[in-house]
Amino acid sequence: MSYWYRNYTPSWLQRWWPNSQPRRVNPFRNTRPSANLEDGASSAVLGVFKVDLCLEDNHEEHHTSHFYAAAAKEALVVRRGEPFRLKIHFNRDYSPSKDAISFIFTVADDTKPSPGHGTLNALVPHDGIDYLGDTLEWGAGIESHEGQTLTVLIKPPSTCPVTEWKLDIDTKLLGDGSRSYPLPLPIYVLFNPWCPDDQVYLEDRDQRKEYVMHDTTLIWRGSYNRLRPSVWKIGQFERHVLECSLKVLGTVGRIPPAYRGDPVRVARALSALVNSVDDDGVLLGNWSEDFSGGVAPTKWTGSVEILQQFYKTQKSVKFAQCWNFSGVLTTIARSLGIPSRIITCYSSAHDTQASLTVDVFIDSNNKKLDAETTDSIWNYHVWNELWMQRPDLGVGEHGTFDGWQVVDATPQEASDNMYRVGPASVAAVKNGDILRPFDGGFVFAEVNADKLYWRYNGPSQPLKLLRKDTLAIGHLISTKAVLKWEREDITDTYKHAERSEEERSTMLKALKQSRHAFSRYYLNDNFNDIEFDMELKDDIKIGQSFSVVLKVSNKSESRTHMATGQISCDAVLYTGVGAVEVKTLGFELELEPKSSDYVRMEVIFEEYYDKLSSQAAFQISAAAKVKDTDYDYYAQDDFRVRKPDIKFQLGEAAIVAQKELYVILRLENPLPIPLHKGVFTVEGPGIEQPLKFKIAEIPVGGTAAATFKYTPPYAGRGTMLAKFTSKELDDVDGYRHYEIEPRPEDLLQPNGSHRSSNIIRRRTDVIA
Repeated sequence: MSYWYRNYTPSWLQRWWPNSQPRRVNPFRNTRPSANLEDGASSAVLGVFKVDLCLEDNHEEHHTSHFYAAAAKEALVVRRGEPFRLKIHFNRDYSPSKDAISFIFTVADDTKPSPGHGTLNALVPHDGIDYLGDTLEWGAGIESHEGQTLTVLIKPPSTCPVTEWKLDIDTKLLGDGSRSYPLPLPIYVLFNPWCPDDQVYLEDRDQRKEYVMHDTTLIWRGSYNRLRPSVWKIGQFERHVLECSLKVLGTVGRIPPAYRGDPVRVARALSALVNSVDDDGVLLGNWSEDFSGGVAPTKWTGSVEILQQFYKTQKSVKFAQCWNFSGVLTTIARSLGIPSRIITCYSSAHDTQASLTVDVFIDSNNKKLDAETTDSIWNYHVWNELWMQRPDLGVGEHGTFDGWQVVDATPQEASDNMYRVGPASVAAVKNGDILRPFDGGFVFAEVNADKLYWRYNGPSQPLKLLRKDTLAIGHLISTKAVLKWEREDITDTYKHAERSEEERSTMLKALKQSRHAFSRYYLNDNFNDIEFDMELKDDIKIGQSFSVVLKVSNKSESRTHMATGQISCDAVLYTGVGAVEVKTLGFELELEPKSSDYVRMEVIFEEYYDKLSSQAAFQISAAAKVKDTDYDYYAQDDFRVRKPDIKFQLGEAAIVAQKELYVILRLENPLPIPLHKGVFTVEGPGIEQPLKFKIAEIPVGGTAAATFKYTPPYAGRGTMLAKFTSKELDDVDGYRHYEIEPRPEDLLQPNGSHRSSNIIRRRTDVIA
């Protein structure tokens, strides 16, 4: 039975089947190969005996050989816009003069496939491969013919829907019956950043390696004055990840099959489906400190376990924060073939009013008013960039809007009635074109809002601007460098240099488009006698005490001033909210002309430990008044204490593929109290499920160690990562990057197949 439509027989089909009658499409039938015979001509009609998918050659040519499904010979994984090879073995010799063959490609989950939507395509191969058609069309050509074997090349168009396809091979003896062979394995067609005609084409070879092929990356966390890289296993090639990524586009993202080849539409769907707010997506967010019933966001080491759990249960995985959402989105995007990278913006604004300013309201006691202050500044926020052309945006004053696009799956504000952000052109954000779809204004505020401090004395009293800060937002925008394990600063791709004329003019341009009034009051500009400078030492290890110092200077040459105020230290979440007071110190200083004085507040471990959040973040503030003037001072800064790193030791000699070696993890207890119920979690190439090693107790000054045997599965670069949690200390991590040499026998006959690591023995030790 062939895939012909009711009441429709194409003209090209009439050439081969002049007496054929239109028939109903049944794309989901389950027939045995070559079992469908017509007109009593079963012995004469050409039958397909088997199909060789040429997996090794096709996967190498299409850069898909690392996929677990491909290595396990469970599917053919190819990229659109490039031909792939099939060798078809028949039950008798193939005769071009009397045998006709056609290939019917159908989107597997489309209930009503049609050629108009591009979800059902019937191909008759041309004789020879010189003409496979335009890259925007399907093409098929006969490469060779020898007896009962026919080798063909098939090319999906560069706009092909990215999804799972079914293939039926129909054969017909001219005028005397037909057969159909349903291919038993699925064919996955992916985006192709190697193809110049694909909308996601990325020309730079090293960038393709980094943003499509590499399966481990770095995510920067911490605060702008204490940057902290942590490793994340992307794992786009691991078991079930590709299947899950393709499936969620339809089930959760609800993208019709015909539109799954549009990277703009796919990116926008990903920003919504990775979170669970609107559609029971992959991850459930949680920004409290209560993670009962799930896994704390700081305990995840990568995306694989998350996606495998979601694929199995079809229920949102608990719990996530911004870097988890970003890590999972990167995994899905890279598995689909869209170049993707993870971006961290320090001091990132969350503008709830779309005013492009962050307004902080302070009461008469110098305390922040949480009810009135709906905007916030996150110590850091993590989102994604996906690479694609944006023909839907046209051309602006500064050129096209192609290239990197911001896509953010962290649910912060609704966009078109769903919690999602993007894709927003980075070029549009930099140049203040905030009305270009999608969500450019929100991203612009994240990196370039102005921060304003207001004195609020009640609803009937006027606001007083205490301080304006045009430099507070959007610091050290970071991503992993291409093919290097270091940070690349990309701030200049998002914004013009601070204090530059271009930066201010771009800000004013954006404000005019936002339709929000913008007013500034320079109430404090006429008083310059007193100068305040808050100092923080930025390399304090958790467990140590730290000091906050406020320097107050009287610049007047003749007048003595009296300054009164307070310094406060609050423990906060990394999102800048949920403040818990740790310590406050009041002061009163009499400053002689041309003199300076210092206020020093020391915070010891016992004062801050019980109030500290899992990410060890503080918010330091200083407020002051100058007697007999209208001058008010208020400043706020972020601070975090540093956690220790996990150290790795991998073997004693060169690391060789499929050769067993010992791995040792070590962690020193930095706290002045013992650590209890510790757990190391380890991931790396070939480790299908994260390894866990329990440590009962680590005494004060002691070192925990875990030892296991590990077999690297393949040659190339590898990254092993580890996470440590305990009752008293968590969110501790470390990683080790290493090169895996090929086996001597592989130098003659390379073998790129995946093999699971052989974990033979585990041991944990505590060294006092």
